[in-house]
Amino acid sequence: MRKTITGAHQRVASRSQIVLAFAAVYVLWGSTYLAIRIGDETIPPFLLAGLRHTVAGLLLLGWLRLRGGAAGIERRHWRSAAIIGALMLLGGNGLVTWAEKRVPSGLAALIVASVPIWMTLLHGLQTRRRPHGVVLLGLALCVAGLAFLVLPSAGAVASNHVDPLGAIALLCAAFFWAIGSLYSRTAPLPSSTLLATAMEMVAGGAILLTVSTVAGEWRTVSLAAVSSRSILALAYLIVAGSLLGFTAYVFLLSATTPARVSTYAFVNPVVAVFFGWAIAGEAVTLRTALSALLIVGAVALIVRYGGRKGKEEEMTREAA
Repeated sequence: MRKTITGAHQRVASRSQIVLAFAAVYVLWGSTYLAIRIGDETIPPFLLAGLRHTVAGLLLLGWLRLRGGAAGIERRHWRSAAIIGALMLLGGNGLVTWAEKRVPSGLAALIVASVPIWMTLLHGLQTRRRPHGVVLLGLALCVAGLAFLVLPSAGAVASNHVDPLGAIALLCAAFFWAIGSLYSRTAPLPSSTLLATAMEMVAGGAILLTVSTVAGEWRTVSLAAVSSRSILALAYLIVAGSLLGFTAYVFLLSATTPARVSTYAFVNPVVAVFFGWAIAGEAVTLRTALSALLIVGAVALIVRYGGRKGKEEEMTREAA
């Protein structure tokens, strides 16, 4: 396991610093879903995600080098970073960015909240341990909420349906994120969490840009066609989503318990739905509200009773 700050630093963190860091993780990470949607308007999805993570990773890596915190990188570290980047940033964030061209940002966040389902199932298979009974209840509620949100119902208006291909992509994104999180627990990586994350963002960003090139996205976009809204959204994703949000997250892991930090998993979807409604005019129907209650409540149960400290930490390790 990677640790960057010792327990001594936990005692000097002020209450105001902790509150501000929680606000950053809750609001900044929750708002990235809307920023992705705005960026998607005129920037192809894999190009958008690739630029976001490549630039953020290079900035963080450069800052660490200036401070002398980028020493001891080995070839095997880059191999692990590439695998994690492919799973979490291409398979996870890349698919989310692609799916948001078909699914509203708030609904996308609710579907991505299924990450704890995959984490719990995969962790159970890995350890051959049966989950806690309350966790099983949480899994059932989460599946019910997702089914109620995604599956069409008799007499429903077609425009209220969640695009099935987009929903499948989002569920796959959550699955890949969970696999990458579990792999990162034992992968050979630098002891510094910030350095490891910078490498993962650089490697994952490069993979995303490669996929964008193979998919022909570069041929379909011109700088003149990219709107100022999308450029500002990209800048926001780089600075607020990847750099500030993750820095706040790392600080919280050192200043409070992983269980408290993991509350982002059920706060972010609520924040994303609110921003989508308030800024983008996304509809919040009774069906959406009921699904949100089921999913968020289920995630809260899974996070609360979902296992040991190490597992909780990995469920919240990276920025979205």
